Amino acid sequence: MTNQLLYILWDPSLEAFHLGSFSVRWYSLCWLIGLALAYCVVRWLFKDQKIPQEKFDPLFIYCFLGILIGARLGHCIFYQPEYYLTSANGFIEMLLPIQKTAEGWKMTGYEGLASHGGTLGLMLALWVYVRHIKVPLWQVLDNIAIATGTTACFIRLGNLMNSEIIGSVTSVPWGFYFVNAQPASMGLEPRHPAQLYEAMAYGLLFIIMLLLYKRQKSKVGTGYYFGLCLTYIFTFRFFVEFFKKTQVSFEDSMLLDMGQLLSVPFVILGVWCMWKARAKQPQTYQNP
Repeated sequence: MTNQLLYILWDPSLEAFHLGSFSVRWYSLCWLIGLALAYCVVRWLFKDQKIPQEKFDPLFIYCFLGILIGARLGHCIFYQPEYYLTSANGFIEMLLPIQKTAEGWKMTGYEGLASHGGTLGLMLALWVYVRHIKVPLWQVLDNIAIATGTTACFIRLGNLMNSEIIGSVTSVPWGFYFVNAQPASMGLEPRHPAQLYEAMAYGLLFIIMLLLYKRQKSKVGTGYYFGLCLTYIFTFRFFVEFFKKTQVSFEDSMLLDMGQLLSVPFVILGVWCMWKARAKQPQTYQNP
């Protein structure tokens, strides 16, 4: 531990603030900030594209539920099926933000969310949304894609504050000692701040999307922005996994980890959407 001065000692409080006896954790706060920023961006995009406000109003609920349910199920099914799918207690914990302890059931929040599952859940929720609200699917997907970088950035900042999804051991001078890592032994050596790498990459994605939108608004409704978003995020996710510690033990014997395997189909879908967008006429909302 004598070399700690060469690195960054990461020991933040898990709680951002208290309201009486109720504490708000940084992770939850980052989630809310990310969703709120995306809400504002998509609202502005809808207004800029002359889509009525009443078409926009239900969108946040669809997105919130789709991301949360998809991310939770994705984690449980992709990463810990042996726990959540083999017992009644595990199944309950998968669906509800509670956990069985020696003292009984305890409210813990959802401990374990997977971005791949959240993406699938969001896509399904948007499909349901457009069927009910009657806004062109590709226009909605492109608008959500433009704003996605904000939410993805803050979710990874939440992971950083939680000292989770940490990187592999490193000798780079910006390595982090994750004091609050679980198990505690993982905090004894400097590690790549993989969460920070992703947060910066996704923040850059948002800036790129805004610049492209200002130059090429005509591409909204073709699926181009949706394809670019998938390709960028999951290509980066594939390579950043090489700097992460595996999340579950069964990945230790795999050539590629679960995050990488799940990223490949999204990259393929993204490239396909961008390729098809070249010759596609935009599908945009037309005021009756």
